[in-house]
Amino acid sequence: MDKVVATALEAVADVPDGASVAVGGFGLSGVPNVLIGALYERGVSGLSVVSNNCGAMESGLAVLLAAGRIARVTGSYIGANKEFARQYLSGELEVEMIPQGTLAERLRAGGAGIPAFFTPAGVGTQVAEGGLPWRYDGEGGVALASPPKEVREFDGAEYVLEHGIRTDFALVRAAKGDRHGNLVFNKSARNFNPLSAMAGRITIAEVEELVEPGEIDPDAVHLPGIFVQRVIALTPEQAADKRIEQRTVSAPAAEGTVSE
Repeated sequence: MDKVVATALEAVADVPDGASVAVGGFGLSGVPNVLIGALYERGVSGLSVVSNNCGAMESGLAVLLAAGRIARVTGSYIGANKEFARQYLSGELEVEMIPQGTLAERLRAGGAGIPAFFTPAGVGTQVAEGGLPWRYDGEGGVALASPPKEVREFDGAEYVLEHGIRTDFALVRAAKGDRHGNLVFNKSARNFNPLSAMAGRITIAEVEELVEPGEIDPDAVHLPGIFVQRVIALTPEQAADKRIEQRTVSAPAAEGTVSE
């Protein structure tokens, strides 16, 4: 089955207001910026987003966030995104913060058809006991707090029950993909993209390099095409558009000195 669609706008044409969307990426690595831009262009709003973070440096999900298009975020990291923090603390945005490993497993479990699982992460904290602020009232108080979760003992240790995550759509970015939706990710872009893709009922992948079926060694496939419904091929310019969140450079060596 050829899953390639012509444009990003066509790929996200049926994403409605209020949809839940899992979005891949880790920091600025592997973020499906072109598909996010298409959602912005369409004017989709009221989105419930599941992603490790909510964009940075005015890119990725930060584009939708700044436009007020996101109603709820399930994630693990606010980082240096000041607008994310501002909307959360002012009560404009509902945020469910969960441990990063738990988020990864919740996405994987949802995609694998596992409704729930027990994990030691969060036992003895508000993650398990409830009370984490999901929404503030804008005046420093908590308008909505997380509920307590079931805790059970196994072999003398306590574990908290977490539920798998399924979303209406998923947006991911891959280094390479074929027309059947088989995907290959590059380095840290592999952290959350495959898991987000598994969690989406309709998964849309933007790929930096589109190849024909059979050109990817089956042993090299990171995510099989069964999890992907649509593929768009990026232009060379789009594929090369990659920003660096924290650039660190060394001072040039003084003339006449030898660097170690």
